[in-house]
Amino acid sequence: MTDRVPVLKIGEILLVSIQFDLEDQTVLDLQEDLSNRIVATGAKGVVIDISALEIVDSFVGRMLATNASISRILGAETIVVGMRPAVAMTLVELGLSLNGVRTAMNLERGLKLLRRLAAGRA
Repeated sequence: MTDRVPVLKIGEILLVSIQFDLEDQTVLDLQEDLSNRIVATGAKGVVIDISALEIVDSFVGRMLATNASISRILGAETIVVGMRPAVAMTLVELGLSLNGVRTAMNLERGLKLLRRLAAGRA
């Protein structure tokens, strides 16, 4: 049995805090769980906190980009927060630019960015 990544609802925002290295099946489960929660809750924003991740492989990197695209199609902006410099360098070395994925240094800045984006749409 694989671990599940919790998806927490805070107002109109879903918070995904990844606290352990992800196996491929966990990544796929998260993608499905997150999509279902966006639809079920009508969330307008998603914050994915990866600050606890030491390593991000190409599969997890593609998952971040795919989740952002799926979320956008479902009407929610996605912000990835807490990316370590080593993770950013690894993603670049793997050739993953994460086009369309917004990032912020930490959770506080990510939430602030989501509020700014929401205000711009209103």
